[in-house]
Formats: sequence, C-alpha cells, structure tokens
Amino acid sequence: MSNKIRKISIGSDYKNDAMHYSVGQEVYGGHIISDILFQESNGEYLVYIQKNKEILPWKKFNSNMAIAVEFDLQYSE
Repeated sequence: MSNKIRKISIGSDYKNDAMHYSVGQEVYGGHIISDILFQESNGEYLVYIQKNKEILPWKKFNSNMAIAVEFDLQYSE
C-alpha cells in the first residue's frame, strides 16, 4: 500500500469550513498542486505547486491543526 497523499483538508469542520487541497488542483494563478508530503521528523505537511517546470513550496501545516488526509490508493490485481 502506498503512503502517497492525494488530498489534505485543513479545518475542524470538514464538510462546511475546511480548506481542501488535492494533487492536480489548479491554484494560485495557474499553478498546479504537484505534491503533498508529510515530514515525519517535525510533523509538518508540505504542499508544493508547479508552473511550467518550476516546483515551489507553497503551504506548510503543522500537525497541531485539524487535518484530514486522503491517500492515493492503488490496488494491484
């Protein structure tokens, strides 16, 4: 099973008030979310964006916030 993160939601009210960020989502003036990573060493989630061939760090969330994570599940037959 993969631990690749597909989507992260920030906020205590998932359905009504949370901000949702998904890999492949267009954000920030034509940039695309390229990766969402978890840094185990400091408990932070990092969101990276890409435009053309340039990848930039965009957002950082610490694990003290209300966070829901969706993993990219891929099953083999």
